[in-house]
This record gives sequence, structure tokens and C-alpha cells, in this order.
Amino acid sequence: MKVRNILSWFCVFLVSLIVTVSCTPSQTPTSNTASTPLATKAIQIGFSAWPGWFPWQVAQEQDLFIENKVKANLKWFDGYLDSINALATTQLDGNSQTLNDTISSVAAGADLVIVLTNDNSQGNDQIIVRQGINSIKDLKGKKVAAEEGTVDHFLLLLGLEKAGLTQADIQFEPLETGAAAAAFAAGKLDAVGVFAPFTSKALLLPGSKTLFSSADFPGAISDHLVVTRKMIQERPQDVQALVNTWFETLKFIAANKQKATEIIAKRAGTNIKEYQQYEAGTAIFTLEQNLKAFTPGNDRTSLSFTAKEISKSLLKSGLIKQKPDLSKLFDDRFVKAYADKAGKV
Repeated sequence: MKVRNILSWFCVFLVSLIVTVSCTPSQTPTSNTASTPLATKAIQIGFSAWPGWFPWQVAQEQDLFIENKVKANLKWFDGYLDSINALATTQLDGNSQTLNDTISSVAAGADLVIVLTNDNSQGNDQIIVRQGINSIKDLKGKKVAAEEGTVDHFLLLLGLEKAGLTQADIQFEPLETGAAAAAFAAGKLDAVGVFAPFTSKALLLPGSKTLFSSADFPGAISDHLVVTRKMIQERPQDVQALVNTWFETLKFIAANKQKATEIIAKRAGTNIKEYQQYEAGTAIFTLEQNLKAFTPGNDRTSLSFTAKEISKSLLKSGLIKQKPDLSKLFDDRFVKAYADKAGKV
């Protein structure tokens, strides 16, 4: 998959930031290994182009990692899947990635932990169809492409299941996201699953339209800071500092809109005006929303509920070969520690 690039979520994005947090970084969770010499090394944190992850660029350029007492090497990935693989093979200490991609890695043997929710996709991931296809059931027998195993493939499966169909009912074409968008725009496909800005490329096909999107499945596509368990065991103080940095960065963005916008636009390779070509489709999570997400529940506002639902879907579709152990996937102590310092708990 190519980068998950920026779209015109900007107005909604900044409004959400204003109500996010108003506190100072929390104290670090204690650990018997907190004083390990590893703490002198820079931790390796990956991210790629998606609205919910661009604040990390602001954190780096404004020295907010340093202010929050963490030495971080922020590594940019043009290819999102490359960042997922780098974390799964411990080339990174942490990465920005989706819940379902993290579950896939865990099912394959990676020992990963989700410590923060950056955002939820609420329309940025879309299934786009050619003229003449007006319902999900119309996809039966049609040629449909998406990048196999990624969020838009998962979104496609959710839509098919809702209509009583499975992947076996369509002609599925596993294509890299950019290639899939190009093939669809050239009239070689009946439908495609893509994220922005590839949505715009796909929609260049005359008569094409969005059949459904992540907005139709609230909470199904969530984005996170994911770290290795080794990172938590050996350097919990740095994991805490990363979480602190995230919330302090959101505060900085809310207070310095113009400066933050310039940094984000440059990293995205676009300009502010281009944001307005798209509808807002990313909901940046507040501190309160993070606390709620980590709380067990019976709907997709709860990460544990959503993770079980995703796991079942991935198994059923054959995207993972064995049931992953989700019992230790989430660690809310870092968000709670920040919230406790802020008087939010």
C-alpha cells in the first residue's frame, strides 16, 4: 500500500483538538528496568501519511519529544505496509498503524501492544464503483480490487458481509492501492477499495461513485500508536513520554493553528487549499475518547469489542491463519497516567 495521504479533514480536525487536553505530562509508570542503559538510545518510531498521524511531524519540528524527555527518531515511510513490517520484525520500537493491521501482525506472531488511539476513520476509506452498480449486492460476480489484508480490504469484507455476500461472490483482485485506483480509473475494474487521495483518482472515472465508506461502519477502522512489548518492559518511561508528547502536541496544534498547518501541509506534500477538496473523514481522539476506547464494552466504541469482531472477520476471510491472543493487546496505563495528572480520572 502506498501512503495514507492527507485530505481536507482540517477544520474538523482542529476543532477536535481544541477540546482534547489541558494538562501537563504525567509521571512515568514505574518499572524495575526504568534505569536501564537503553534509555540513552533514541527510540525508533515510524509513521506514514494519514491525517491522524501527521501531528507526530509537528512534535518533531517543535521539539516536543525533547520537552517531554524522550529521545525519539521519527522515521517516515512512503509505504504504509513497510512500516507495519518494520514494527513486526522489531526494526522499529513503535509505529502508527490500524487496529486490524496490528491484529494481523499479532496473529502472525508479533508481540505488540496498543497504547494510544490517534483517530477513527469516518469516511476516508471508501469502496468506489462504476456506473450501473447501485448496491452492495450488485457487486456479485464483479471484478473488485483492494490491497489484500489492509484496511480497505477489511472494509470491503464488512460491506459484503452486511449484504449477505462473501469474497467468493466477487472476482477479487489483490492490487496495491495506487495501482488499484489507476486500474479502476482506466475502466479495468468494476469497483475498488481505496483511501484518500486515491479516492479522488478513482473517482476520475466518469459516472463512478462511492458505494459505501468507513463512515458506514463507525469505529471499524481505528488508528493507533503501537509499540513492541519489549519496549514497554524495558523502557516504560519512554512509552509514557511518547503518550505525553502526543497530547501535548494536540494542545500545541490547537494553540498554533497556522504554524501547525504549514508543517502538516509540507509533510503531506500538499497545500491548505487542497484540504478543502475533500470531506472531513478523520476524527482525532480526545483524551476522554481514549479513556472510553480502552474501556471494555459491547459496541465499536470499545477497542476490545472491536478487536474481537475484527479477529473473527479476518479468520473467516482467511486473512489470518490462526486466532490471535488479544488478552494483552491493549495497555491503557499510559493514557490513564496522563489523564490522572490532568485530573481527568
